[in-house]
Parts: sequence; structure tokens; C-alpha cells
Amino acid sequence: MGTLEGVLFFPVTPFTPGSGPGNTDVNVDALAEHLRRGLAAGPGAVFAACGTGEFHALDQDEFRRVVGTAVDVAGRVAGGVDGGGVPVFAGTGGSLPVAVSLAREAERAGANGLLLLPPYLVACPPAGLVAYVRAITAATSLPVIVYNRGNAIFTPDAAVEVARIPNVIGLKDGVGDLDRLGQIVVAVRRALADDPKPFQFFNGLPTAEVTVPAYRGIGVDLYSSAVFGFVPEVSLGFYHAVTEHDDKLVERYLAEFFHPLVRLRNKVPGYAIALIKAGVRARGLDVGGVRPPLVDPTPEHLAELDAIIAAGLAVAGS
Repeated sequence: MGTLEGVLFFPVTPFTPGSGPGNTDVNVDALAEHLRRGLAAGPGAVFAACGTGEFHALDQDEFRRVVGTAVDVAGRVAGGVDGGGVPVFAGTGGSLPVAVSLAREAERAGANGLLLLPPYLVACPPAGLVAYVRAITAATSLPVIVYNRGNAIFTPDAAVEVARIPNVIGLKDGVGDLDRLGQIVVAVRRALADDPKPFQFFNGLPTAEVTVPAYRGIGVDLYSSAVFGFVPEVSLGFYHAVTEHDDKLVERYLAEFFHPLVRLRNKVPGYAIALIKAGVRARGLDVGGVRPPLVDPTPEHLAELDAIIAAGLAVAGS
């Protein structure tokens, strides 16, 4: 698999009332349709069962179904996986035994790679974090992107250690400390200067678009786009404005869509996921609500979201 490019699609995991965790079940049919719509818009990759996909709320069987569905749909719709088209990455993480088990499940399901999410709860000293990554990457042949976020904070030295692991191909940043990330980027690129494997850095902050200009300033061009899941027109319009250096259009997208969305997102913890799901529903696909401990947006906040979507689509259509 080569390097990733373009907009990265992080689908939600649809739920329907049932008997599963939180009295809901994974809605595979809705997931398949959600994936088909996203793939039709042309993402650079699909990241299934990751943060936006409520990885934290899935059991192992549900994880298997979500990743398997993503692999199947990407293969049929976009020539992905074995066809060499749009690659599918799956989330893993949590406790070490769970992370290893899910990594193997993803490999059996046909995923092209893994996004390694942080361990739960515990503080992670750099040496322990490196050992965690080593144990998981040793259990799979899949390429792995490590996530610098939450309690999994890499120092430049630790980042270099994990970057040298043969199947680690990237680091995604969800912290936003540009000083430290800049040091990591330089240190890793120097350490891998003679290594032929591709290694990429990603902006993984919630609503990453608002920090894209800053991240690009330190050489981090790739970013995850949660809003691609419900307004791919806006996501792609912004991406093209950035890559074509249309600063005035970038400013319009930020002022009229992304900054208002962030202000709404910041009103309630967990809205970084709940608003994406609500946006998918607002665009005509019933993907259900979020599982506890997250909460769905209030009617008032849904009305705000509708107005933000309309404003973003107006910019995209102008």
C-alpha cells in the first residue's frame, strides 16, 4: 500500500433499537449505505470503527461486522482492498489483550491497516507506550498508524522509536501541541531519512479543518474529516480551496461553517461524535443515535446544526 492522500473518511457506526450493548444493535444495512454514499464522493481512505465510529462502544462481534462491512463495500464500490482502490483502516486500542485481538480480527476481515487508539485510563510513560505499540504491531502484519492523543502522548524520542517499527507507517496527532509535534516531525523524518518505507503525519484533532492551515505550516498536510460523513460537498470544497491556495474561500468555509460547528460542538462533551451522527440523519440516512455515555443533541442544538449545514452547502455551491 502506498501513501494516503486526499480527504480521509471516518464513517459513523449506525445503530438501531435492539438487544445489543446499550439496547441497540449495529445496523449493517445503514452502514453499507453510509459507506456507499461516502465512497461515491471520493475519499482517500476509509477509517472504520474508529473514534467517530464509536470504537469505544463496540463489542468484538460488532467490531467484526463493522470492519467486514467496510471492507466488503469498499471492495465492491471503489475497487478497494484487494482491488487496489480505496484502502480500509480499522480502529484498535484499549487494553493490550483487546487491542491485539481486534488487530487480528481486522486482519482476518481483510482490512488494509490499523489506527491504534490510546489505552484506557492509565497514564502512559513513554517507555510503556512504546512497548504497547511494539506488542500490538508484533501481533499483525498490517500497517499501523499510531494516535498521539489523550493519555498516549509521544515524546520526540518515543515517536522515533515507534516510527522505526517496520509496520508503523504514520502518526496521527489529536493533541494540538504544534511545538512538540513540530519536533516530532523533524526528528522522525531525520531518523527515517534512509528508510524506504513511506511514513506520514496526520492532523487528527476534532473538526480538523479549523487547524489545517497551522498544521500545514509544520509539514502535516493530511487530516481526518469527520464532516465528510455528512457534508462531503463541504469537506471536499474546503480541501480543494486549501490545496489550491484559495485563502479567501478557506476563510469563508471557516467563518460560515467550521467555526460555528466547533462552537456548537464545544457546548456538550461528546458532540464531536453525536453531531456527526445527527448530521448524517439530517441528510436523509437514519443511523440512529449514539450509545451511552454519549448523548444525542437537543432539539435546539439540532436546529443550530441544520442552519450550519445549510450555510456550509451554500458556500460549497457558490
